[in-house]
Amino acid sequence: MVEKNARALDSEVIKQYLPQGKTIEELEEDMAPKSRQELKDRIKILLREKDAVLVAHYYVSAELQELAAETGGFTSDSLDMARFGNEHPASTLVVAGVRFMGETAKILNPEKKVLMPDLDATCSLDLGCPAEDFATFCDEHPERTVVVYANTSAEVKARSDWVVTSSIAEKVVRHLHEKGEKILWAPDKYLGDYVRQQTGADLISWDGACVVHEEFKAEALKQMRLDIPDAGVLVHPESPREVIEQADVVGSTTQIIKAAKELPNKRFIVATDRGIFHKMRQAAPGKEFVPAPIAGETVECIACAHCPWMAMNGLQNLAHTLETGENEIHVDPETGRRARVAVERMLEFSRNLKS
Repeated sequence: MVEKNARALDSEVIKQYLPQGKTIEELEEDMAPKSRQELKDRIKILLREKDAVLVAHYYVSAELQELAAETGGFTSDSLDMARFGNEHPASTLVVAGVRFMGETAKILNPEKKVLMPDLDATCSLDLGCPAEDFATFCDEHPERTVVVYANTSAEVKARSDWVVTSSIAEKVVRHLHEKGEKILWAPDKYLGDYVRQQTGADLISWDGACVVHEEFKAEALKQMRLDIPDAGVLVHPESPREVIEQADVVGSTTQIIKAAKELPNKRFIVATDRGIFHKMRQAAPGKEFVPAPIAGETVECIACAHCPWMAMNGLQNLAHTLETGENEIHVDPETGRRARVAVERMLEFSRNLKS
């Protein structure tokens, strides 16, 4: 069930935090190819000089994803971003994504410098789960095991027993449920609802949502499926239940890419951030990917299937932070120590699954 928690930030409040005007991603689309290449060349030199490695999320621009690959960095989902940064020997980690990803990198690597292109690149799930209010919520349910999604602040992670990503959430909660534990989940109510359905766990959830995934519309998706009957439907579990119910595959970003590669369909309707299309086209060349619809009677298009905070990452501010050392992530050492216990628990659980 979802706790209708009045302390959670509502969508109108979250909108105030959205970037104003054009994002850097949009501005850079107007740059001449020569200027963009000069920036890339400069960034490659700076990465070497600073003993730095670039770690990027699937939702940032194709140029940043390619730059990570070309320089020995890494592009993936938040779980593997955390794992890669933790294992890489570079003394500086540059995280192209949103703030909670940079904080997670710092939590796991307190001895390393962690930089981000823009510290204002945040997440509606993080914004909608303030640490003080969340601590009160936990105190109201002391008998429950606290499981939080990675899309949260370091302070919220420090209050948790487990941190999970979408690729491992169901497995962790099933493991806890089989041990007889009751779950307090935060912050995404749709992912929490999906995990509860899949595992049968006794789970109560914080009332939060992603501004991108919440906008996918079930009725419009039904019509799109009629219009493109041969298309497979791939859905991220942060989406509303009525959208998830129409999916051929429900999964994390990595799982969606894998499904596009392995399923026989030549076309796919994809309900997640459109930034993922770059990696999907690489993994499944020759296949066609169509964004799931956000149009509908109640639509309030905030991000139009692309996270506006992810779009704040660009070549220009990446070069600037490498040149100046600005936009460094700092986490209070004691908060980081407590949060690290929950994050490392997730990584250890993931390693055990693989072995």
